Amino acid sequence: MSELKETILHRRAIRRFEEKQIDEDVLQQILEAGMYAPSAGGRQGVLFVVSQDRVVNERLGKIKRANFRPLTTTTNRVSNEQPSIADDPNLTNAFYDAPTVVTLFAPKNFLFAAEDCACAAENMMLMADSLGVGSCYIGQGWMAFTDPYGQEVLKKWAIRPDYYAVMQLLLGYPKEGDAHPTPKPRKDGRVLRF
Repeated sequence: MSELKETILHRRAIRRFEEKQIDEDVLQQILEAGMYAPSAGGRQGVLFVVSQDRVVNERLGKIKRANFRPLTTTTNRVSNEQPSIADDPNLTNAFYDAPTVVTLFAPKNFLFAAEDCACAAENMMLMADSLGVGSCYIGQGWMAFTDPYGQEVLKKWAIRPDYYAVMQLLLGYPKEGDAHPTPKPRKDGRVLRF
């Protein structure tokens, strides 16, 4: 099996991280993978804002959590192995205490802004996994910036007003025993051929 296929089959969302910060050279490789992701029209419009400030990440994660309205039920959960904020009301930080949070921003009025961010995030998650770093894609990124503190952070980061936070990518070393939750069997009938 090729190394790429092995990484694709191996990668899992991680929601429990060690406190240890990821190494700078590892972070640079992950960011480079995101920068080389496909983008509509080759625009390369995605901004990657890296925060390794625990106080900022925790506060933004709590703001995002406070603005999140779960849609799951006892039979419709995101994860039993590593519950998400949609599954567990006791989780107070939407960033799960990840030591590195990368917020992906994109132009507000570009048709494929969200898709460009998703492509970049997937590249980054695969690179992270290949380097022993856990990751978790968190959608609806703008929720972290809806209050005055979030607006202050956007100003501090000098985010252009015509950009918005599409999503966050959480990065960190998985806690012992959480490196790779057991994969769920693939569902049949998802490939249709005519």
